[in-house]
Amino acid sequence: MNPVTHFFTGWVVANSSPSLNTKERCIITLAGVIPDIDGLGIIPELLTRNSAHPLLWFSEYHHQLHNLAFGLLVTGVAFGLARQKWKTALLVLVSFHLHLLEDLIGARGPDGYQWPIPYLWPFSRGGGLVWSGQWALNAWPNFVITLGLLFITFYLAWERGYSPLEMVSGRADRAFVAALRKRFPRRGA
Repeated sequence: MNPVTHFFTGWVVANSSPSLNTKERCIITLAGVIPDIDGLGIIPELLTRNSAHPLLWFSEYHHQLHNLAFGLLVTGVAFGLARQKWKTALLVLVSFHLHLLEDLIGARGPDGYQWPIPYLWPFSRGGGLVWSGQWALNAWPNFVITLGLLFITFYLAWERGYSPLEMVSGRADRAFVAALRKRFPRRGA
């Protein structure tokens, strides 16, 4: 699935506990996106594709961080950064693994290639996880899932009084929530 879907998945997981603070919600949300940091290899690959020595960092290494070891590393870092350590760490692990599940079910490329998820790497160099029913990255189920997550995100912002915008600007977050609540007032208000 695309990074937007992973982001909203992480945000919804982060909001499964209303007692988490902004920092903890941010950590959990980012855990849902962080496996795709290896996708940044597309930049040097595109820049060097016509050179004598192209860097195939995306083609060869994308999905290399989609594994249990990296998930545990991310969880450990989250544990160290959080106030509510165990709750945050558990939700980071859930957010991370939902990313892997989403890629497993809906990330087939336009050429039909499925990036195997090397879940046990570096402990095992087995073939990785694949699912024969995986739908294409631009297939309708991905759009439906993203739209559903977006709806849940808007509802949570309306209900709880904060949105993903809190990660970049408190002022923008307050303005967004105020606009949502003005457009969709609470009953009896």
